[in-house]
Formats: sequence, C-alpha cells, structure tokens
Amino acid sequence: MFPLITNPKSWTLFLDRDGVINRKLPDDYVKMRNEFEFLPFVKDSLAELKKFFGRIIVITNQQGVGKGLMTETDLKEIHFEMCKTIENTGGFINKVYFCCDLAGSNSNNRKPATGMAMQAKADFPEIDFTKTVMVGDALSDMEFANNIGAIAVLIANKNFFYKNNKQLTDYVFNNLKEFADFLYEKNNK
Repeated sequence: MFPLITNPKSWTLFLDRDGVINRKLPDDYVKMRNEFEFLPFVKDSLAELKKFFGRIIVITNQQGVGKGLMTETDLKEIHFEMCKTIENTGGFINKVYFCCDLAGSNSNNRKPATGMAMQAKADFPEIDFTKTVMVGDALSDMEFANNIGAIAVLIANKNFFYKNNKQLTDYVFNNLKEFADFLYEKNNK
C-alpha cells in the first residue's frame, strides 16, 4: 500500500526521461532540442507532483552520446530546455543525472546499477531511499528502484511485459498524470 505523504519535503521523486517525460523516438534517440516533445499532461503533472516531493530528479540512461550520435553538449541543451519549460509551467527539476555509457558496459552508473542514485544522494544528503519513488517505463527502471529500495512505479507501454516482471513493480499507471492524480486522491481523502 502506498504510504501517505505527510511530510513532502522528506520525499524524493526519481523520473526516467524518455517514455515518462517526453515521447520516445522509435528506434532512435532524442538528439537535439527540436526532437524533444513532452508527453501529454506531463508539465501539469509535474506542477502537481511538486506538492508531494521535496526533490524531483531525472535519472536517465543516454547511450546516444556513447554511440557518437550526439554530444554531451547536445544532451545538456536538451535538459536545460526541458527544465526551463517545466519551471515555466509551475513544476521543477532539481537536477538531471545521465549516463552515456553503452548497454553491456557494466557501468556502475547505467541503470539498473545504482551509481546515479548515489550521485544524487551525495548532492542531496537528505535523500532517504525508503521515501523515494522511481517512475520509469522500462525493466531497468524497475530493477533500479528495487536496487535502491525505492517504490517502483511503471508507466506501462507496449514494449514492457509487466506480467513477466510484476514482482519488480509496485504500481502501474498509463502516464504521469494518472500517477499524480493517484497521489492527489490518496493524500486528500
């Protein structure tokens, strides 16, 4: 059962990027700002979610840089514009952590490994992983949540076989708005 969030400042929200905040490009990567497209209702949902979380942090694997399809500067520009737009619409992102290492590299930073969570904890020592929610759309996000002891929230998509991995997932929603609505209803009974 999802706990009541009685002290929002003590809670942290980790968000995956592609498929949660923005539309994924089929068989491709978002390589420049004009390819980044917010999913419906995400900006409003982030404005709502800030009522429940003291920190909202993006944790994202971005191997497009590792493959040489884009530069780290390109990625940082995308994140800068994303964060600015979210802030201008009433939400916030405290920080974006990204890993450019290739899948199969055994990188400690690439989800489902916990390196980015440890970086966040070093930057924000008040983070308590037992009061953290990880929202993602992939198996690696659910494994990451389990690896740090966070609540695992899946944004379901046709590429994820929930039935085979439900033991890793605490909650499933169709989109970020459904999750925000769930928290609002749960905490305003």
